[in-house]
Amino acid sequence: MDEKIIIGEGTPYPLQGILSLPDHCSARVPAVVLVHGSGPADRDESIGANKPFRDIAEGLSNKGIAVLRYDKRTKVYGKQLLKAGPSAVTVKSETIEDAILAAKLLKNDDRIDPDQVYILGHSLGGMLAPRIDAEGGDFAGMIICAGSPRLFSDILLSQNEDMLGQLPKLLHWIANKQIAKLKAKFTAIAGMSEEEAKQVKVFGKTYAWYFKEMDAHPAADYLARTEKPVLILQGDKDFQVTAEKDFALYQQICIGKPNVSFKLYPGLNHLFMKSVYGRVKDFKKEYKVPQKVSAEVLADIAEWIARYD
Repeated sequence: MDEKIIIGEGTPYPLQGILSLPDHCSARVPAVVLVHGSGPADRDESIGANKPFRDIAEGLSNKGIAVLRYDKRTKVYGKQLLKAGPSAVTVKSETIEDAILAAKLLKNDDRIDPDQVYILGHSLGGMLAPRIDAEGGDFAGMIICAGSPRLFSDILLSQNEDMLGQLPKLLHWIANKQIAKLKAKFTAIAGMSEEEAKQVKVFGKTYAWYFKEMDAHPAADYLARTEKPVLILQGDKDFQVTAEKDFALYQQICIGKPNVSFKLYPGLNHLFMKSVYGRVKDFKKEYKVPQKVSAEVLADIAEWIARYD
């Protein structure tokens, strides 16, 4: 059963969303807030021909878990935020504030168990999940899907370098120079003052301040401190974050933490769907193939939540 909802009603940035509830709720049910990856995204986190958040909402609500998904602030109010200036767009304004509002909305719903509200963050949303929890989300636990404890700038450079290795020689030299320039820009951010970072564009319409603000709140620090249940999931054919660089680092950071569980899925990509091409340079083609989030992943998430219900 789907209900239309508003996240942040009465704020300057109200967002439309959907609350998917299990049919025939006879008692308060656990719930999950879905938090998007990078870039503007709709409530389904539509990518190419795929809608992973819709799949997750349908799959988990059929297993007795309510799911809240909503349009990302930069999807709806991107132009307004850009007009407000460089300081208006940070992960706090584009992601964290709305995820916290979503958690509060669920906890005030009589059909939801307020002590069983979880966050499921995908990609950048997964990276930010421990920070969102610490800054006011106050979730029962965290599900990190295809996230990373590395700096966001490091991940972007890795993606570009992986792309470089798959280019023909003719384009290799040009792309290598572009990556070197990007790396120099990222390296310079650490030495910038806040005001300087708000004046320097790194690429497109993205200012250095976006990265500097995020770098001041390392994902690894929040994760290392939390004692709440955490489930970290990764596809081994993911080419945006990787099992070797990102999943392995999560495992290293969480050694000796019994509250953290891990699972790596053979053959699945960044969307937790079957990998088709498996190369970063083919990411547009990869996501044009219509698929569904793996049933195994959905079953594992539901089973993990049931442990704490």
